[in-house]
Amino acid sequence: MVRLGSRKSIPINVRVLAATNVNLEKAINAGHFREDLYYRLNVVSLHLHPLRERPGDILPLARHFIAEYSRRLGYPRIELSDQAAERLVSYDWPGNIRELENVIHHTLLLCRDTVIRAENLHLTHLRITRDSEAPPADENASELLQRAFGKLFEEHSGALHEQVEDALLRAAYRFCHYNQVHTANLLGLSRNITRAHLIRIGELVVNRRRPGEAPAGGRVLHLSV
Repeated sequence: MVRLGSRKSIPINVRVLAATNVNLEKAINAGHFREDLYYRLNVVSLHLHPLRERPGDILPLARHFIAEYSRRLGYPRIELSDQAAERLVSYDWPGNIRELENVIHHTLLLCRDTVIRAENLHLTHLRITRDSEAPPADENASELLQRAFGKLFEEHSGALHEQVEDALLRAAYRFCHYNQVHTANLLGLSRNITRAHLIRIGELVVNRRRPGEAPAGGRVLHLSV
């Protein structure tokens, strides 16, 4: 390793563990993640299932957090009642392990007993209220797109092809952080066609001006004449 601003190498012995909930292959294709960094990190990859799919891990983790936060807070030994344990296991944990840790920490801050009971666990206020029309958690992108099209067809009529095309191009352009090449690759179009469409929908403004003339503002592509 070389310190910033130095030329002298310092020997180190480290192991890097990195975690993400992003699909890095897709992020690389969209230009959001460096490919060289991906190959440096991707020596061994492990897919960790969400906590709701690992019910056997819930109580050991809960007891670990109880012991850790009890130590930090200077509490005596805290036990978990059977009813509280059942409630922890039956909860779906949308926030995974971080949510479990926060629930235990919050419970210990308010609990005035050496036993955590079911009523001491504050779970309901941490649940995210979901719309009854929200798509199922296992719905794939194609199914989600079909649902969106169905709603669009119900609420609008006429000129939908152009509206959908323009919305797709704008969304892709912003997803790619306003990079024309990445947008073209994402949509499977040539850069020239993508650029022409972006100009048409007003995402790129061609401003022909003399060299040295101040721009009017906005995201402008200058072509000197």
